[in-house]
Amino acid sequence: MPPAAESAENRFSNTFLRLKKKLERGVGEAIADFNMIEDGDTVMVCVSGGKDSYSLLSILLALRERAPVNFRVVAMNLDQKQPGFPADVLPAWFESIGVEYRIITEDTYSIVKDKIPEGKTTCSLCSRLRRGIIYRVASEIGATKIALGHHREDMLETLFLNMFFGGKIKAMPPKLVSDDGNHVVIRPLAYCTENDIARFARAMEYPIIPCNLCGSQENAQRKQIKAMLAGWARDYPGRIESLATALQNVVPSHLADQRLFDFQGLTRHSQVAEGDTAFDPPELPRAPANIVRITPLDGVQD
Repeated sequence: MPPAAESAENRFSNTFLRLKKKLERGVGEAIADFNMIEDGDTVMVCVSGGKDSYSLLSILLALRERAPVNFRVVAMNLDQKQPGFPADVLPAWFESIGVEYRIITEDTYSIVKDKIPEGKTTCSLCSRLRRGIIYRVASEIGATKIALGHHREDMLETLFLNMFFGGKIKAMPPKLVSDDGNHVVIRPLAYCTENDIARFARAMEYPIIPCNLCGSQENAQRKQIKAMLAGWARDYPGRIESLATALQNVVPSHLADQRLFDFQGLTRHSQVAEGDTAFDPPELPRAPANIVRITPLDGVQD
């Protein structure tokens, strides 16, 4: 069977349809939980040419067909004039799926290469330049929401980057307001795993465009964190899921930030939701009923 025909068949297989449904359900839950998209919104989806943003756009378009609210989707790509960037790929793909789109050309690549010494991480400056352009374009098209393709692992990686290198317990929020208060940024893939997105993207055969800036920096701190999380996922099943759940279960009284909890005003009469449970022993599973435990008599050694 020719590769194209085989891929088309895979996109209609039960395995793929279950994966598609899982991702759509995850995106739908995130949108509902954080009120990401409302009736009448114009959602500008930033598409870089990577697997995550391609998948995000496809899933939002699919959900729009049966959503209880009406919203407009506009795909936006920033051509940063990286050498060898295939400028025709994304316009052709946008045309093929019939989505409204904008291609913005700004030579941020030259600025980054000029300002950042060879071998140093370019991500910080590159992201700041991109952010400014994205906000400008969102204003020009009247976008009420800006959708980014960050997924669950991106959020956890950012948490550990800030803890290890920034001294903050801070991750990527599913929804935020820009510093100037003019834009709302949403991350509808917040509940989706990178592995599921990668599988979905392979089946969809998106025309992936590699990044020649951040994508080429093998020693970047984020790649180290990514490797750490991948190791945990491999060696300790369930740990990544627990970490993701922890992002939604913060207990300020058991941290040390005086801005979030009044430690100075805490007395023995204070009512605290969690109490001193931080010092309680962990709950262990109860032994099965058919197992009899024998306690040694006094003075008798095991």
